[in-house]
Amino acid sequence: MRSTLRPDAVLVQAVIAGALSFAHLHDLAEAAGQTGWKAWAYPVSVDLLLVAAWRRLRILRAAGDPARSAWTWFAVALTASLGANVATAGLLDLGNVPDWLRILVAGWPALAFLGGTLLVHTHAGQSAVVEPAEPVVDSEDPAAVEPAIERDDIAETPALPSAGPVPVLVPEQETTPTPVAVPPALVAHARKVADDYRARTGYPIDSDTLRARLGVPPPMADAIAAQLA
Repeated sequence: MRSTLRPDAVLVQAVIAGALSFAHLHDLAEAAGQTGWKAWAYPVSVDLLLVAAWRRLRILRAAGDPARSAWTWFAVALTASLGANVATAGLLDLGNVPDWLRILVAGWPALAFLGGTLLVHTHAGQSAVVEPAEPVVDSEDPAAVEPAIERDDIAETPALPSAGPVPVLVPEQETTPTPVAVPPALVAHARKVADDYRARTGYPIDSDTLRARLGVPPPMADAIAAQLA
């Protein structure tokens, strides 16, 4: 399968802008007295510093570290590129370059070398200083606690006061349950249920069965059973 190359508008625009900026930097360096291959090295130096600063900026921001130095060198490289573009747009006489511009162009290699060195040797994660953790002594380990105690301290430790008389717990006396009032109508109904249970089983009805048949709480069932006995 043959792959078709599709031109990307953003990539084409980037190539055109880079070529124009490259040419402007070359023209400015040549006008400032840097001839031959040196004039072509200046735009390479500026563009490489710009790319290196932007890459280091992204790495530092992703790691959560301060990126002030990367921003500084990115601004320096961007200023040099924009300055060359503006200077070669007819605002500056390239046949008579001022002395201060010649000084800036001549000092750029040292400045670019310093910026590139600092960007390369600035690693992410340097701002986070990890302090060594203090050893944790287990209080339940007698071997770890025993050396910290001197024998003289043990001898001078006052004796603990003797415990007083132990209080004796007196069991509470059982109280007699309060009798439950049962309505006469309920007693009469319970008697019919008990007679029916005796007729079918031959045995007197117990309180649990009576409670289940009548749907009453256990104390009331016991009181009804007592009255039916």
